[in-house]
Amino acid sequence: MVGCKYKMKKLTIYLDDEEVKVLSRRAKKNIFTLKEQIENIIRTSVIRTKTTKRILGPKVDDRLVAVFSRQKTGPKKKKKVRKRKKKLKKK
Repeated sequence: MVGCKYKMKKLTIYLDDEEVKVLSRRAKKNIFTLKEQIENIIRTSVIRTKTTKRILGPKVDDRLVAVFSRQKTGPKKKKKVRKRKKKLKKK
């Protein structure tokens, strides 16, 4: 690249013919060359991993331990709002 302020590294990727076909179709759809499409995929992946905030929890090797652990995961449950009962007035 002429005038590029970053020094480009070389990377070799071995792909099957089927994978090259899929990438070529995707590149054609996005009006890229095959090389530009691969660069774009890698660049967006790197940007996504930089901006994503992950909470690093303990890494558990055994899937069963992860399923039955007490660590709370997933969305928080909404608290139920309890309605107050009205007091009946005696006459």
